[in-house]
Amino acid sequence: MQKIIASCGLDCAACDARIATMTNNDELRAKTAAKWKVQFNAPDIAPEMINCTGCREAGAKIGHCAECEIRNCAIEKKFQTCAECGDLESCAKLKAVHQFAPSALDNLKELASF
Repeated sequence: MQKIIASCGLDCAACDARIATMTNNDELRAKTAAKWKVQFNAPDIAPEMINCTGCREAGAKIGHCAECEIRNCAIEKKFQTCAECGDLESCAKLKAVHQFAPSALDNLKELASF
């Protein structure tokens, strides 16, 4: 599977919300909502909210992705991803994501090496 790297480095192609959206899979939407309610302490997440085409793709964005300060920062700087930023490894905004998803930083470093 080809990666679709978000501004922060997460792989949108592997995200259950994107997969559920692209395949119109209501069962996966329900499963993802139930998982995220616990994982993100967000009891208001409902299956019908699980719609996202990916951070940098046209189309629907799930609540947080539409408002994400990392995504908005990259857009303001006219970057595709944070791999283009000189503050990649020192950015406080990114550290919060990368401490829980180190593979996201690896994805950005891989992009930065091209």
